[in-house]
Amino acid sequence: MGLLVALAEAFVLAGFLVLRCDLPFRQRRAYGRPRPGDAARDRQGLKHAITAMRKLAAGRMFIGGQSYGGRQASMLIAEERLADGLLLLSYPLHAPNRPDQLRTQHLSQIHVPTLFVHGTRDPFGSIEEIDAARKLISAKNLLLPVEGAGHDLGFKGKSKREDLPEIVIPKFQCFFG
Repeated sequence: MGLLVALAEAFVLAGFLVLRCDLPFRQRRAYGRPRPGDAARDRQGLKHAITAMRKLAAGRMFIGGQSYGGRQASMLIAEERLADGLLLLSYPLHAPNRPDQLRTQHLSQIHVPTLFVHGTRDPFGSIEEIDAARKLISAKNLLLPVEGAGHDLGFKGKSKREDLPEIVIPKFQCFFG
């Protein structure tokens, strides 16, 4: 089971209504990276998902994603305040070995509470770099470091961190209240 499936199941067990969706680029191609032209369409897909959820339930709405999906969610929220909070898993602050090309331009436009979950061995950004980027967000935000985890947050390979959802859910509940 993948990280996003495990987290979705844990959120459901904690009483949340969850919609897990593939971004449009992933719906078109089962494998491979997103292409530069995919970003706007992917944010539109997230906007449609939020609209669908609003028809199903009232109350606070949170959006998030892992890596590129989290980045697109954060960019959407920077453009339009469509949700009450962000959960960013393994935010891709920069490409590996390219710390001079930060993906932070939109962070100052985020005005909702944001929880980052990030591995201490993530090549897309160190804990120190994520901490510095968090300061660009005016709303309250928090970093939950995952010791020894890379970009997959320890959810692949032999040393799988199956306890991660049990760590994230209480932190999410406490942080967002």
